[in-house]
Amino acid sequence: MAVSKSNLRLILLTAFYLLFLVIGASIFSAIEAPLEINIIRDLRNERAAFLRDHTCLTDEELEHFLVKIIAANNRGVSAAGNVSNELNWSFGQSIFFSSTVITTIGYGHVAPLSEGGKIFCIVYALIGIPLTLILLTAYVERLLIPSTLFLQFMNSRLGHLYQPFHIRIAHLTCVGLIVFVFFFLIPAGIFTDLEPGWNYLDAIYYCFISLTTTGLGDLIPGDNINQPYRPLYKVCTTGYLLIGLTFMMLFLAVLYDIPQLNFGMFFLLKSDGTSDPEKMRLHPSTGLYGPKYSQHIDEPTIRHVKAVPHPQSSSPEENP
Repeated sequence: MAVSKSNLRLILLTAFYLLFLVIGASIFSAIEAPLEINIIRDLRNERAAFLRDHTCLTDEELEHFLVKIIAANNRGVSAAGNVSNELNWSFGQSIFFSSTVITTIGYGHVAPLSEGGKIFCIVYALIGIPLTLILLTAYVERLLIPSTLFLQFMNSRLGHLYQPFHIRIAHLTCVGLIVFVFFFLIPAGIFTDLEPGWNYLDAIYYCFISLTTTGLGDLIPGDNINQPYRPLYKVCTTGYLLIGLTFMMLFLAVLYDIPQLNFGMFFLLKSDGTSDPEKMRLHPSTGLYGPKYSQHIDEPTIRHVKAVPHPQSSSPEENP
């Protein structure tokens, strides 16, 4: 049986995706493995020196103590400062944890300790994740109103000079710059000032890992034991994450609304020339999955040329 063009393209995309994973793994291994080897070597030397200086302590006792510390640290409890730092489950800390669960960021540095907490976390995520998607989508839909008005303004001023696609790219660039400046550059500067162990690259890295919901958990704001107003700081960070995710979704909505950049269409079955009404109805480009620009904002009518409405038009979107 002959393979359709869309399936062939999908197979090639899958092969490229797997190759991309292998390339990424190879590069990460080449960059990070030497540093890890140096850390292991230094740690072994430190351990041997510590046992030489403290002959009253056996290797088994030291091992037991280290295992206890590492297990506690993996649970989010630090042994630094004589274990006198603030609880991870204070109200402010719990707000921060709840937000990382329902936004799917999931840093993993703090996790429920009890069986009841684990069960509640499952139920809470099942309800909270869809609720978060609904809430953020509703905000994005409203943010698309001024965004679309700005695109219409650009069309009215530049439509006689540039093609609609070029104007959309300029519009996308403007939205991207707003997101980058206000949710990456500026917050990174604030985090650099508030976090004693972070440089600006660390802060940019944290913003990117968080707002893309990757959530590696290697850098967490407010985890310093001497952080003043730690619960309030965590609550403010939660607000930053929710607003930042909303604007990231706005950027993606603007991107996906440009037909020439919607590469997902290239791998659908209808790209073979078939027309499945159900798939056409459910595809995001129909606007049934969320907010969508009006299809007529690129029309020449933006150039102050009035068109007579068709007598049978019943929808405002059908009239320029």
